[in-house]
Amino acid sequence: MTTVAIIQARLGSERLPGKVLAPIAGRSMLAWVVARAQAAATVDQVVVATTTAAEDDAVEVAARAAGAGVFRGERADVLGRYLGAARTVAADRVVRLTADCPLLDPAVIDAVVEALATTPGCDYASNTVARTYPRGLDVEAMPLTTLVRLDAVARAPAHREHVTAYLTDNPAGFARLSVCAAVDHSDLRWTVDTEVDLALVRAIYAGVAPTPTTPYLRIVDWLRARPELSGINAGVNQRSWRHHDRRESCHG
Repeated sequence: MTTVAIIQARLGSERLPGKVLAPIAGRSMLAWVVARAQAAATVDQVVVATTTAAEDDAVEVAARAAGAGVFRGERADVLGRYLGAARTVAADRVVRLTADCPLLDPAVIDAVVEALATTPGCDYASNTVARTYPRGLDVEAMPLTTLVRLDAVARAPAHREHVTAYLTDNPAGFARLSVCAAVDHSDLRWTVDTEVDLALVRAIYAGVAPTPTTPYLRIVDWLRARPELSGINAGVNQRSWRHHDRRESCHG
């Protein structure tokens, strides 16, 4: 079974244009995400799924420089991009990641993939359904067959853009698994949507100097000792698809 991590990335962003190539501790944000995905033991290959827009030529260059493959497709049809990327590299399982999460933990990726792989009949596993991890450690994993099914039935623009939104809006048709942390740290925000988010992530890299394999709990401990820092982006409004904040029971 070939497991491929696919990272959606493009330069266009309403709140922070160009953020995926923003420099953080000597690398672009995208390069950090690629490195962290590559460090996951369960991931065989990493592909960046970007758009065909000319401005995203820079994303392709950065992705290839970081050692990732690249697939390009329509801007609004992110689901189509994922399926196209998965088929291009003959993926059996797909891990969905986003390029604005530069503190992803490879061990968390492994936990989600292993939960999927060891649960017979599972169509989808994620740590975002019931949130217990810091926002920015988001991982979704599914067999290729789930992407194929979604592509066949998802027609609403929002369902094409948000990839797995149809699955969550129609839970009866899919066997889902929620992967949760032992301790809830969902109050922490490590994803990058604004300048304040970026400032926090840069401060974390300067203070902790994390490698791609540094456990996320080390960062949690460092931030808990510095509440004046960990809360600087607490007021940022998360523009998430509505299912990301639903509360469901956890696996295990």
